Amino acid sequence: RRRTFAIISHPDAGKTTLTEKFLLFGGAIQMAGQVRAKGEARRTRSDFMKMEQDRGISVSASAMSFDFRHFRFNLVDTPGHSDFSEDTCRTLTAVDAAIMVIDGAKGVESQTRKLFEVCARRGVPIFTFINKMDREVREPLELLSEIEQHIGMDAVPFSWPVGMGKTFHGVYDRRTDQMRVFDAGEDRRGGEEEVLQGLNNPETIKRFGAEFEDAKGELELIDGASPAFDAAAFLRGEQTPMLFGSAVNNFGVREVLDALVDLAPPPSERVAIQRTIQPTEKKFSGVVFKIQANMDPAHRDRIAFVRVVSGHFERGMRLKVVRSGKELRPNTVVSFLSQRRELLEEAYGGDIIGIPNHGVLQLGDTLTEGEELQFTGLPFFAPEMIRTVEVADPLRTKQLRAGLTQLGEEGAIQVFRPIAGSVLLLGAVGQ
Repeated sequence: RRRTFAIISHPDAGKTTLTEKFLLFGGAIQMAGQVRAKGEARRTRSDFMKMEQDRGISVSASAMSFDFRHFRFNLVDTPGHSDFSEDTCRTLTAVDAAIMVIDGAKGVESQTRKLFEVCARRGVPIFTFINKMDREVREPLELLSEIEQHIGMDAVPFSWPVGMGKTFHGVYDRRTDQMRVFDAGEDRRGGEEEVLQGLNNPETIKRFGAEFEDAKGELELIDGASPAFDAAAFLRGEQTPMLFGSAVNNFGVREVLDALVDLAPPPSERVAIQRTIQPTEKKFSGVVFKIQANMDPAHRDRIAFVRVVSGHFERGMRLKVVRSGKELRPNTVVSFLSQRRELLEEAYGGDIIGIPNHGVLQLGDTLTEGEELQFTGLPFFAPEMIRTVEVADPLRTKQLRAGLTQLGEEGAIQVFRPIAGSVLLLGAVGQ
């Protein structure tokens, strides 16, 4: 029942908005927030840092869980800016599938390509969502060929847009041979959607005229030219299902969730140095892929995000940190709805859980019930820039060093100590 996936894209393609709409359709929230909230509108759940809210961008990956159609989704919203790509690359080691969001007006951009390469190296299957169809965008056939050229995968359209911008009438679903009529929604889920049957329905042709005729011609072209969907090729990362919609208007979001339920792989086996671990094994094992401090300003805490690889986790069970040999008995393990947290009683393979700790856990740590296992594959990058840091008040050197060391353990920067002298050097991937 578990589906663990990430949302990736170039900045501003609409990842955080799509994340928010998934929570809305999954029933986790009743009203969706906005990235750039003004006046009475509320903020999105996944941008929890003050800096993210002020600038309208995601800086840190955040994890959320919700249910849809009897399945449990674990969703990770990642930053798009290349400065934070180290965090994104680590996060992608904890998921089984990814949704690549593409801005319909801009097409495939540089950061989309980089993140796609990370997914391809790890063999993560990818869904493609073409967003912002309610604006003036590029021709869908042009976007289709761009994905195939730049990214080197066969794109298989599951849905196809009828019109765009002011004349955007909806999308035709190729799997069910139906057309969903576009109805602009905002922060709440609307009522029933209007669905028209069939591609040759005279009522549809009469109602939508030239735009529908154009879409029909393009669909006939696709039926002849594009390959049939092959589930095995999708799981190998050679094909990507392509869906169209407008996340800000709640349109096309349900189709993406349905595709995830039907096609995304369940939690898969993970290779440790000692052996391969199956998600169905009885004994618990997990790996720390992210550490985040001060998510909740009221608590000054530090949370290790753990991907459960196998077994059944129960609150208060004894866990061994393989690197240090120390024992943990976490009693306040949490599940996330970004900043809002709930105490967790149990978790299974594929879930993402948060363990509050004070420096006991580090990035890449393996947790087990006693077995000596070491999971690998968490990437660390050579720093592109190095700076020295000096503190104006020499009496506060100790605090500075403690703070920087903690940031280093969080994986935000790398901290180096010169052989001689006491000035700390910081290395980072992005400006």
